[in-house]
Amino acid sequence: MPSVAAMTGELIGLHATDPATPYLTLWARMPGFTVPDLHTALYDRHTLLKHLAMRRTLWVVRPEHLPAIQAAASDRVAATETRRLARDAEGSGVATDGHAWLETACQAVLHHLRRTGPCSARELREALPELTGTHDPAPGKRWGGDVHLAPRVLTVLSARGHIARGPNDGGWTASRPRWVATHDWVAPAPEVDARDARAQLVHAWLSVFGPATVTDVKWWFGNTLGWARQALTDIDAAPVDVHGTPGFVVPGDDAPGPDVEPWCALLPGLDVTAMGWFDRDWYVGPHRGQVFDRNGNAGPTVWVDGRIVGAWRQNAEARVELVLLEDVGRAAHRELSARAEELTAWLDGVRISPRFPSPASTGPRCIRQSGW
Repeated sequence: MPSVAAMTGELIGLHATDPATPYLTLWARMPGFTVPDLHTALYDRHTLLKHLAMRRTLWVVRPEHLPAIQAAASDRVAATETRRLARDAEGSGVATDGHAWLETACQAVLHHLRRTGPCSARELREALPELTGTHDPAPGKRWGGDVHLAPRVLTVLSARGHIARGPNDGGWTASRPRWVATHDWVAPAPEVDARDARAQLVHAWLSVFGPATVTDVKWWFGNTLGWARQALTDIDAAPVDVHGTPGFVVPGDDAPGPDVEPWCALLPGLDVTAMGWFDRDWYVGPHRGQVFDRNGNAGPTVWVDGRIVGAWRQNAEARVELVLLEDVGRAAHRELSARAEELTAWLDGVRISPRFPSPASTGPRCIRQSGW
């Protein structure tokens, strides 16, 4: 059985914006997986790191993949966040030169972390006057009000790859990280040329998620259509038909795949498979509005033979229950029920509250029982 680091590498990375997601993603794919397995990889051995990357999303990735991810995706996020924060620092009167203020604050954070070790955002703000400052994102609006700029400084540093999320004070289902200087945990690696990094990352992604359309590539990496098209050209991606739409695979991967045995799965909200493509009709069918929120974020999903057939949630007793949106047949229903029991036992009373719940995971229980 692969290690948690190896499994993560096979998937390119694990979505981690919802703190419970990487744990449940690995549980669904690795028999015998436990929460300490991922804790050990993240916080003891540092064979995995949490990093802000594609689409300004938090990921769990392997450190050896960081240079390519940084150059191909994170640098773009960092530039956008830097520009916005500098502008808001000037607009709120914190500094006349927002870029200079931000760089001074970043250096103060890095110096403090290297000297003291892991710190929470609050500890950093209280210790460093360079982080003082607030901004009102919506003046005069009821949802506005002054908010600290310090967390956004940490976002910039995270996107630049200079700091990483360390041990979590809130447990594995919460997001209260203690920040660390990245190079205190992993050795610096040579930078990768942006074009080479793009080719490396798109080739790796297409090897896992192909066939995919150019729109899928653009969306997954959070970049432009031109960027995606050039990347596909650079890796000599092979054109294929994807349900009547032009798609691509890596060279040599255009032969028909082997037959797959029937399978069932319970995947968490924001799982990498549910979020793997922009063009989703081929695996979501008529259920998109039930299992994704209005912004396209997947809630917890139920899968049968490569298709989403429903959602799952926990009841008042913290038991996992199925919310099926179509008849899956007796055999699949028995298998899904068994998986729900296994997940209930594994969670052992821990409640999962998806950051982006779907209508099916929060609405009335709707199970079609015909054929069961």
